[in-house]
Amino acid sequence: MVARFIAAPSPGWPHRLEMGEWQAGQCPQASLNQALGIDAPTGLVELHCGEWPLDIGALRGMQQRLSNQGQPLQRLITNSATTLVAAKALGINCEVMAAPLESPKALEAELLVHRGTLRAGDHLESEGSVLVLGDVNPGARISAANHVLVWGRLRGIAHAGCYGNSEGRIIALQLRPLQLRIADAIARGPEELPPDGLCEQAELINGEIRINPAAATLPAL
Repeated sequence: MVARFIAAPSPGWPHRLEMGEWQAGQCPQASLNQALGIDAPTGLVELHCGEWPLDIGALRGMQQRLSNQGQPLQRLITNSATTLVAAKALGINCEVMAAPLESPKALEAELLVHRGTLRAGDHLESEGSVLVLGDVNPGARISAANHVLVWGRLRGIAHAGCYGNSEGRIIALQLRPLQLRIADAIARGPEELPPDGLCEQAELINGEIRINPAAATLPAL
């Protein structure tokens, strides 16, 4: 699918700008220019990025291009964790549109997806991995036999490998939990904020939980 601009159906609605299918080596600015053409009307824009992995620099440039043309970016929709991280860092309203799964029933036990914020008193548990598309507030808990993945702020309690899997990881856009657990190991989260645009992950190394920058991708389930 090529990039295209779809004008709003009526006043008050945003225009829809689709980036088209992503291929390695493509330039996001070129795709954006192709979609806008020379006569795209002004007004708010909803940007659909699909699988495009846009970093902070690329996304900031696209945001500025749209703003200069009188088409401020209202919302961004993506399937890419890299783009989600960049959008969060820039304060852009962003929504994850999960890619369709070929065999959802076969993956049901492997990845539990929760959309929305977990609040104090909530407890989300999975016999596989957990993906939260939102924040985990203090007082909320997540337990997973494999990985805990939070595309938001993790400030509650997370337990990966809760049945003893020492390969379990905890990954979040902002990893500031009250407590981290991987298998039988326990640690507290760091207090300082991470650099903008970086995911963080906690993993078990030589019996200790260590926190490092992480690629914005899902680990093997």
